[in-house]
Amino acid sequence: MGCSGSAERTKREWKPLEDRSCTDIAWFFIFLVFCVGMGGICGYAIVTGAASRLIFGYDSYGNTCGQRNDQIEGIRLSGLDQTDKKYVFFLDPCNIDIVQRRIKSMALCVSLCPDTELKTYADLKRFAIVNGSELCSYELAAHRYPSLPERTTKCPKLPVPPSKSLPVFNRCTPVDISCYSKFAEALITFVSDNSVLHRLIAGVMASKEIILGLCLLALVLSMLLMVIIRYISAVLVWILTALVVLGSLGGTGVLWWLYVDHRLNANETIVKEEQELSRDNTQALLVYAIAATVFTVVLLLLMLFMRKRVALTIALFHVAGKVFIHLPLLVLQPFWTFLALMVFWVYWIMVLLFLGTTGNPVQNEETGLVEFHMSGPLQYMSWYHAVGLIWISEFILACQQMTVAGAVVTYYFTRDKTKLPLTPILSSVFRLIRYHLGTVAKGAFIITLVKIPRLILMYIHNQLKGKENACARCMLKACICCLWCLEKCLNYLNQNAYAATAINSTSFCTSARDAFVILVENALRVAAINAVGDFVLFLGKVLIVSCTAFAGVMALNYQRDYTVWVLPLIIVCLFAFLVAHCFLSIFEIVVDVLFLCFAIDTKYNDGSPGKEFYMDKALMGVRGE
Repeated sequence: MGCSGSAERTKREWKPLEDRSCTDIAWFFIFLVFCVGMGGICGYAIVTGAASRLIFGYDSYGNTCGQRNDQIEGIRLSGLDQTDKKYVFFLDPCNIDIVQRRIKSMALCVSLCPDTELKTYADLKRFAIVNGSELCSYELAAHRYPSLPERTTKCPKLPVPPSKSLPVFNRCTPVDISCYSKFAEALITFVSDNSVLHRLIAGVMASKEIILGLCLLALVLSMLLMVIIRYISAVLVWILTALVVLGSLGGTGVLWWLYVDHRLNANETIVKEEQELSRDNTQALLVYAIAATVFTVVLLLLMLFMRKRVALTIALFHVAGKVFIHLPLLVLQPFWTFLALMVFWVYWIMVLLFLGTTGNPVQNEETGLVEFHMSGPLQYMSWYHAVGLIWISEFILACQQMTVAGAVVTYYFTRDKTKLPLTPILSSVFRLIRYHLGTVAKGAFIITLVKIPRLILMYIHNQLKGKENACARCMLKACICCLWCLEKCLNYLNQNAYAATAINSTSFCTSARDAFVILVENALRVAAINAVGDFVLFLGKVLIVSCTAFAGVMALNYQRDYTVWVLPLIIVCLFAFLVAHCFLSIFEIVVDVLFLCFAIDTKYNDGSPGKEFYMDKALMGVRGE
């Protein structure tokens, strides 16, 4: 770790320290041990043969295809030599369990997948004799297929569709996937006409070059927006302010006009029943109009009171744009984070699949097929693995936050920007790896502690949907909502704690406390930045999606052969929003870190000799606001 100790400094200097110390070492070792446990689960799955069963496949008698097998006690036809039979063949590949998402069919190891349709048992016999690949259960002789009474249960369901083996995973899969229509209907419930699905898929395949080009356009637009948003943020903020003020005034005026109109009509009404109804409506409109008036007055006062803090938000956006000019490698942060998450998720899914085929062989009493189940303490490995998914994913995201915070802190507290390190991003990464992995692990664990109960409650809510009473449903939703809000608050506090750690090299708890004090002292500024800033960033996402969608419509318009544009445009818009969210999230982190540095700068410096400000000139004019 490159550390000699973790002593806390009693005096806060609030500027990047050259001689740093390790923080939260105990949590680093806890996280390290946990990761070793994750690796141990993968090793156990490989050693017990789960990896080979997943890749090579196994039949319904517990034999792994493509290798010699040991006899399993109490299970007939186990322990066979399947060296020459490398492919798994399902007697009824279309018999899919929608709930369990697996094929409920007898599986056999065969030497060759049928590449043509076999319509009769005589065709099965001929295929077995010519190719040496028997498609019925092992105890049945190939030359007797047409006459055996067991052929209806131990031979493939006729007609046998042509199939080919999957790459890497040696399973015989039907070439025509129409037999999976039932499974597809469960996943795509809005498609009732098969021709619609075919047209959608054909449209995507035919326009794949356009989709790829539009995705690249969304990527370029997101990168450009991060640089130019400082120039358009002021316009967006004041447009937003004007729309809110005009909307509230207009809504209030309309309500008062409706109240006066209903009151005049009520006086002219002769029928008693209509008069009572009109009176009730008039009273309701009066309440609405008064409430709207109070809301408008409060809103206008807030606008008047917060206008200078809105100016601070605009200045922070302006400085954030400068940060990306001086630190261009910040733009690549979403790529590295996405790559790290993808590598980990692929590994996690692979191990999860291993766990699905590990354990002891058990014969299913209902179907008679052999399945592998973990028993005893080993069955909790899946829960351990699930916790690992959340904790390590949060750890990777926290590393991104700490890296960005470290680079922005270095930029802010360097008065002469020409003396910035050659690569502040890489310097921040090295500091993170050398000193602060424990802090990041602790912050990620706290988020995990909140996320796990929320996910459990969501699972319970989905399982009990339609069964629980209204009170229980309301309580579950309230708990889920509260945990979600708590998670968001902790995420924000964690992010500022990482920034404080990047500045003072203090432990997570100390940094979180210091950052919390600073944020509370600037509560109104925080509210203005979060409210206005989040809306501006949302408008940025909408702008990128809209531009990409418009370009998509114009591009697809030249492809007159493609009558269905819906799916290509949906794919492009979803990708554009995802890319915009990833990039603008980095911009949001930069703005939040800049604000924390600004708040610290204004608190501990006053511009006098020895206490000069570190802030940019754009922030000088709003420091007292």
